[in-house]
Amino acid sequence: QVQLVESGGGLVQAGGSLRLSCAASGSIFSINAMGWYRQAPGKQRGLVAGITSGGSTAYADSVKGRFTISRDNAKNTVYLQMNSLKPEDTAVYFCFYGSSWSKDGIDYWGKGTLVTVSS
Repeated sequence: QVQLVESGGGLVQAGGSLRLSCAASGSIFSINAMGWYRQAPGKQRGLVAGITSGGSTAYADSVKGRFTISRDNAKNTVYLQMNSLKPEDTAVYFCFYGSSWSKDGIDYWGKGTLVTVSS
């Protein structure tokens, strides 16, 4: 079992920044992928950003150049720095852990943290 604890969501004005954190604990494999999906009301959950234990990254086109994902393998923690936030970034952000950032490779989800960007 793997437990994921998210933090850092909240309310921010458009153009502002937030940093999300997700700490994993439990039966952690040394080779893994972690990151974030998000789901806005009435929409499907989609990948925001993912990062492997080796440092490979993936981003949704809508966040490239604004969001940066990073991780601390010693702490089993992944971070998402979100800059230049837009109202359309408003969503519940879910941390994930698995073998890849595709939904098929995800084994565990966090409970989600709400990010609200006001215009």
